[in-house]
Order: sequence, then structure tokens, then C-alpha cells
Amino acid sequence: MSLRPREAHDGPLPRRTEAFDEEVLAGGGVNHVVRVGATVRRPAGRWTPAVHALLEHLAAVGFAGAPASHGLDAEGREVLDFLPGQVPNYPLPGYARSDDALLAVGVLLRDYHDATVGFVSPSDADWYFPPRSPVEVICHGDVAPYNCVFRDGRPVAFIDFDTVHPGPRIWDVAYAAYRFVPLSGSRGEEGVSSVGEQARRLRLFADAYRLGGFDRSVLAGTVRARLGHLVRHMRDQADAGNEAFAGHVAQGHDALYRADAEYVARHQALFQAALAAPSAGG
Repeated sequence: MSLRPREAHDGPLPRRTEAFDEEVLAGGGVNHVVRVGATVRRPAGRWTPAVHALLEHLAAVGFAGAPASHGLDAEGREVLDFLPGQVPNYPLPGYARSDDALLAVGVLLRDYHDATVGFVSPSDADWYFPPRSPVEVICHGDVAPYNCVFRDGRPVAFIDFDTVHPGPRIWDVAYAAYRFVPLSGSRGEEGVSSVGEQARRLRLFADAYRLGGFDRSVLAGTVRARLGHLVRHMRDQADAGNEAFAGHVAQGHDALYRADAEYVARHQALFQAALAAPSAGG
């Protein structure tokens, strides 16, 4: 399930609006996102100035795996580069489930995190999610296939930076592992494999990211904590009147996340054993 819209386009050309030269981009249904030429226009929020400051930093340090920001348009929407490529959604295509894609996502996420280390947050930064301790990097907050641009079967960029916030690396790594391994039970439409295969792929992802020893020891537990945080956020937003999140709750998405957290808990010893084997990384 995608919680966010896609800022790159996969498949047939989207519908073109009559009033403006805009193409509506398909996606997760939380935001209305359109393409205008070589740019994407998205609703701005209180967090947008901090997000744009981060994107400007990423461009300045040479990280190519994110869209550049171009301020706001006349309608108050944020303006970002359109990144050509494929952005998969569920059920995931084969290229997004391959070991090569998993390894490349681990490398891309590590490169992104490393690129944020020198970022100095604006003094008035207002993030979508509050900072989490310990602050090591700027977490993306929603690293998943539906927020990843693929070209020739390989992930090359992340999109939808609304949920970025300062925090520990493991907070992002855990959710990315949940989505890309994936660490789930019996949802066959998402390409879920056996628990043994999941343990193998979890180790591949951790190695590709060059995850350190302590973070390996808490990875499975952090996946559970991350899913709990997501469920609480969904329900809080639904209770506050957010129709998109209310729809997700009505469809039972929160129950699926709780079931996945229980699944990870049942197999936590196996996952941790796979992660604990000696590694050249870290």
C-alpha cells in the first residue's frame, strides 16, 4: 500500500486536465500531484521550507538521487524536477523484487544518509514528523518502492520527501527493509517469500547499506517500532478528519501493519541470527 503519490510516471500517459497543461500523476491518493513539463507540482505544507532546504543541500553536495526544488508556483504548490523512470506500486513487478534491486536500494539509502550528514537544519525548521533521537542523519521517512524511481530495473532516486526529519539511520533502514525485503506474512500479491528467504534478503540489504553491529542488533525490533509508529500516525490522521488516511484505516491497512509487526516478532530470532553473522561492512 502506498501512502504517498508518485512523482515519476510508469505506464500509459496520465490524464491531461483541460484547464491547464497539466498531467495528473497516479499514486497513493494522499496528495494531488501533477506534472507540468519537466516539473512536478505538489501541495505545500508547513514542512516544505525545511524539505527544500534539504533538497538544495543534496544538490550542492552532488547527490543525484533526489529531485531538485524550484520554490513555489503561483498557486502555492511546490515545484520539483520530474524524474523520468518507473515508480512501482503493488503488486510489485519482478524488477523491483530482485536481489540486484535490493542491493542497489541499500547502497542508494546509505549514499542519501551520508549526503545529509553535513546538512544544517534551518533554525525555524518545521518537519512533518518531529526529530527522533539520536539525530544522525535526515531520515527520508517513507523509503519504499512507491517512492523510488527505477531505470533499467535499478533504483536511481528517491521521491516524495515530505516526511523527512532528523533521526537515527536505523529508523529509515528498518522501514526500507520492511518494504523491500519485504518483511511480511502471507500477502502474496506483494511478492512475499518464505521466512528463510526473507532472512537471507534482510542480510543482503544490511550488508549493502554497510549497517553497523549495534544497528544490526536492533533492526528487527526497530521494524516493529516503526510499524507501530505508522499505525498510530494513520489513526491519528484519520481521527483528525484526514479523508485519505481514514480511507486507509477503513480498508484495514492498519490491521495489516499490526499483523506484520506480530510476524516480525515471531521470527525475530531468525532475522537477528541472519544479521549477526560476520560481515565485511559496518
